[in-house]
Amino acid sequence: MTSPLYTALSHYIDLLLDAVCAVDQHGCFEFLSQGAERIFGYKPEEMLGKSMFNFIHPDDRQKTLDAAQAINQGQVVIDFENRYIRKDGQVVYLLWSARWSGDKQQRVAVARDITQLKQTEARQAAMYAISEAAFTADDLSALYQQLQHIIASLMPLRSIVIARGANAAELYLPYINLEQTNAAQQAGAEQFCCGVLQQSTAPHQQLVPDQQGWLGVRLKASAKTLGVLAVQLPTAPGATGFADSELIDFIGQHIAIAIERKELLSRLHYSALYDELTQLPKRELFKDRCQQALAALPRHNGCLALFYLDLDNFKPINDQLGHAAGDSVLQEVAKRIQRCIRHSDTVARFGGDEFVILLSKLDEYNVVFAIAEQIRLALAKPILFKQHAIHVTSSIGVALYPSCGANTEQLMATADQAMYQAKRQGGNRWLEAKPN
Repeated sequence: MTSPLYTALSHYIDLLLDAVCAVDQHGCFEFLSQGAERIFGYKPEEMLGKSMFNFIHPDDRQKTLDAAQAINQGQVVIDFENRYIRKDGQVVYLLWSARWSGDKQQRVAVARDITQLKQTEARQAAMYAISEAAFTADDLSALYQQLQHIIASLMPLRSIVIARGANAAELYLPYINLEQTNAAQQAGAEQFCCGVLQQSTAPHQQLVPDQQGWLGVRLKASAKTLGVLAVQLPTAPGATGFADSELIDFIGQHIAIAIERKELLSRLHYSALYDELTQLPKRELFKDRCQQALAALPRHNGCLALFYLDLDNFKPINDQLGHAAGDSVLQEVAKRIQRCIRHSDTVARFGGDEFVILLSKLDEYNVVFAIAEQIRLALAKPILFKQHAIHVTSSIGVALYPSCGANTEQLMATADQAMYQAKRQGGNRWLEAKPN
């Protein structure tokens, strides 16, 4: 006959949100409270007599077996974590406290569902990792690779795609990591991403014919669509752990912010180093390249030269035809100079109509004067702007290393003096600076 105390205790146990379980020494369930159904998704009678290892996540079976053996030997285990597979296929994270009952010859344990806690921790860790990646990645390609590793740490993946573009017409895939990189799979991934962009709601799910699930979400930041994050799961969406749709939506939000931030930082970095009008390096980048070229000279036993170039009578162009004409002239001048020099050389705009040119990795100095003359002739040809043929010429100062300077500052100062001397002699010429 069941005692009133036992009956009351059983009712109390059934009201617990936690699950109270008892298994024999081999791990077969002998008792489960009604709370077990809330956690495992099975009715208690569906689990009774079956091994707990039938329900444990495969990756956690060995550590659970080790813990069970310790409990069987009399050790009390508190706050042991593992994962179970629910009846609906979801993964549930559990926190266990267990002990061995000698008189009943059972392991008695209480399980608490900590899935939401784990989800929160994973989201916080992902948010931190994504933010850190946005600052530490060298470029967008490196950022995309880091984002893949972050997502893979949160859910099992077959494939991941980061697509860019606000709509299907603009879509391109700068990052795609497929198990099989054949054309058909890439086309399928691209088609799925187009479908995400065409959906009014997100996340957007789709099952491909082999029952491997694609899950995608728009990447949106500052109310602007940047593209699509798409992942291919080894099972149907929702069966791999946390609510996959919610998780990928959360990740997508922060990835979009990270991409936007990285692009902003890249633009700021570029604008700090490159001239917006001509796309040429600015002063700081030019100096850095000079220092690198000077440092490499002892190893290569080569020659180095620096030009300081200023356009003759540039101001009247702005005054008579407007600044749009002046900007067009500067852009054309930059292109013509670049066509006269080699890939190993650098031309920079220092502001206004001043350009500085570094010739490095030279075998002899004769080529320096040939390039100076080539630039002078190229800039003396008319520049067309609308209906106008604009005539500009240049004054160029040429400084040779090491006779005209041992460092960047000395070479620039010497070349600058030679340039002003050429200008005083009427312009449209180059002059070699006198050795110091």
